[in-house]
Amino acid sequence: MIIAIDGPAASGKGTLGKRLAAHFSVRHLDTGLIYRAVAKALLDSGQALDDRDAAVAAARGLDPAQFDEQALKGHQIGEAASIVSAIPDVRAALVAFQRDFAARPPGAVLDGRDIGTVICPDADAKIFVVAAPEERARRRALELKASGQPADEAAILTDILRRDERDRSRATAPLKPAPDAHELDTTHLDVEAAVRAAIALVERQVRAGRR
Repeated sequence: MIIAIDGPAASGKGTLGKRLAAHFSVRHLDTGLIYRAVAKALLDSGQALDDRDAAVAAARGLDPAQFDEQALKGHQIGEAASIVSAIPDVRAALVAFQRDFAARPPGAVLDGRDIGTVICPDADAKIFVVAAPEERARRRALELKASGQPADEAAILTDILRRDERDRSRATAPLKPAPDAHELDTTHLDVEAAVRAAIALVERQVRAGRR
């Protein structure tokens, strides 16, 4: 079983990805972390971020089981990832990595921005998660405060709106729902309600696909 979850930043897709993977006993990959993981591997080994061969080797050698999510979400890693992601061969290697991850038994849940449209267009179930920008900014602020970091909700909202526009308008793999994706609006749902709704959507799509 392959489940594709797409959506903008802080819409809740990462949490849903983890919970769906546990529910259906498959693996989970937060694809937003993989470019960061490549960047961190280069920084840790003292190699230049624009070293094509080193970056491609790092992309091919990723082990999601070893990801330190807290470390990967740091600002420095994010800046480094923007350099790494501009290397076409790295993008190609990571597309192959994601597809291979999804194809291995017993299946996987992948969450990101182009899973249902580019990475796994034949996924058994596709969910496009949305939430109002203001709610997403509130969630991100709470997340940062919970980890002891400062959080300016207005600044976070501005950043989210800017990222939404960039993701939707980019030439390569823009953020958009696949034609056969089912939208899940989590604006007014708590985590448990969102998980229940997502499970129901997946089960409905899988049943329909078996007919």
